[in-house]
Amino acid sequence: DTAKLQDELTGALISLAKAADSTETISKRTGQIIIEGLFTTVTNVSFDNAAIENMIQKVRAEKERLVPDCRTEEYDLQQLWNANEDIRSLKSLILFGIRGMAAYAYHAAVLGYTDSEVNSFFYKGLFAVGEKDWGMNELLPIVLEVGEVNLKCMALLDKANTETYGDPVPVKVPLTVEKGPFIVITGHDLYDLKLLLEQTEGKGINIYTHGEMLPAHGYPELKKYPHLKGNFGTAWQNQQKEFS
Repeated sequence: DTAKLQDELTGALISLAKAADSTETISKRTGQIIIEGLFTTVTNVSFDNAAIENMIQKVRAEKERLVPDCRTEEYDLQQLWNANEDIRSLKSLILFGIRGMAAYAYHAAVLGYTDSEVNSFFYKGLFAVGEKDWGMNELLPIVLEVGEVNLKCMALLDKANTETYGDPVPVKVPLTVEKGPFIVITGHDLYDLKLLLEQTEGKGINIYTHGEMLPAHGYPELKKYPHLKGNFGTAWQNQQKEFS
């Protein structure tokens, strides 16, 4: 059921991208909704069906705002999953590529960093996935462009993180859990960690990273907090058994 909702959200995003393509200018607001929507469909970001349904309605409302009374049907992702294997492969590379890139762009935007070229490519990628008659000649150049733009997006996020939290340095990270109350934080969002460290400062609550949050210990503006104690557990896929 969650996967079906993610497909429905992706179809709505493709429809929004096509609606935006018919307007003269694409607003910052529309770009943020596209990025947030794509990020929501990354595999282990959200298993909350209600939240995904809300995101679908948000995308549809934005499309209605751009093109009132638009009668265009949303793209059915079953067309992609049942397509010729070459087309399915190329479109999947584009779709999964821009989904991952949206995560980078989202985290950078939270810190106030955006790139117009990166943002405009989300529209181009979604448009390509939704084109029913495009073949290998049209799709392959866009697959290659996904790699180029993703590199720029990673550089954008790196700049956002280093200018906000300092240049990361090598550091020893303890794996032992000290006595007392503590919070474990996982994921990629360094800003979430920063807020958590600020809110727990001086309250006797220790903070431990988990999984992909491990690199946070290298950033000077994060590791300066003495209650950022260490790392708990192993990889993200072991969360359920380790957390319980």
